[in-house]
Amino acid sequence: MGAQLRVYKRRIRAITATKKITKAMEMIAASRIVKAQRKVAASMPYATELTRAVTAVATGSNTKHALTTEVEAPTRAAVLLITSDRGLAGGYSSNAIKQAERLTERLRGEGKEVDTYIVGRKGLAYFGFRERHVTDSWTGFTDSPAYADAKRVAAPLIEAIQKETAEGGVDELHIVYTEFVSMMTQNAVDGRMLPLSLDKAVDEDGVKGEILPLFEFEPSAEDVLDALLPRYVESRIYNALLQAAASEHAARRRAMKSATDNAGDLIKSLSRLANAARQAEITQEISEIVGGASAMADATAGSDK
Repeated sequence: MGAQLRVYKRRIRAITATKKITKAMEMIAASRIVKAQRKVAASMPYATELTRAVTAVATGSNTKHALTTEVEAPTRAAVLLITSDRGLAGGYSSNAIKQAERLTERLRGEGKEVDTYIVGRKGLAYFGFRERHVTDSWTGFTDSPAYADAKRVAAPLIEAIQKETAEGGVDELHIVYTEFVSMMTQNAVDGRMLPLSLDKAVDEDGVKGEILPLFEFEPSAEDVLDALLPRYVESRIYNALLQAAASEHAARRRAMKSATDNAGDLIKSLSRLANAARQAEITQEISEIVGGASAMADATAGSDK
């Protein structure tokens, strides 16, 4: 019984230490969610106004450009998948990966080849374990992305959309990330970045039915679109990175809270078992004392006779 009690106490100490760690991680993740939410809110006005500008230029000119012109028979698409660098976030990365797999399957079903670009070590590990080709990847900034990171990610994607498919270019750019809805809800979503669907862009920005201003383009509408193209892609990727970071922190907070609660339940269960083992040990000791006293009494009574 004594050995069993020591085992229970050792497990309780280990789980208590783990509980302290998960509780600390939960609190850290909760504090980071607020900062990430503020960054998401701060990035929205720029992205909205930039989309309005692109929409105005595209609707006010007949220029064919990679930013707004649909390819008649697209044959190649690029998919940017945003996952996390670290684990302990529940199903955050796996849900994004599953969404990317569904998108890839759909694009291939349409007869398009798919080039995969990945942000985050978890997505890179998933593709590496399955020995699947990754065109480019970036790691080390998923929990706190900066605009410079978005520019670095956007550069090869912009280069790919500007090339001909025969030279290794693509006809479409898609992005898969986790949208932050609330502290309890984060959804893995996908969307097409390029070519920009003007009707969808107008609907998303809430300007449907609004008369867009007329512009004169200097030196030309094509040059304006060339200048707007990298900024549009960078802003979309930056907003997605920020939403993904907020979602990652929310998922980690939820996972660590669940781990802390489970550790508390396990400690209670082990404490009951330890108490039962201690009671059994005390009962056995009392029984041995009573048995010994009874044996001595019997021996004394026998010697008196």
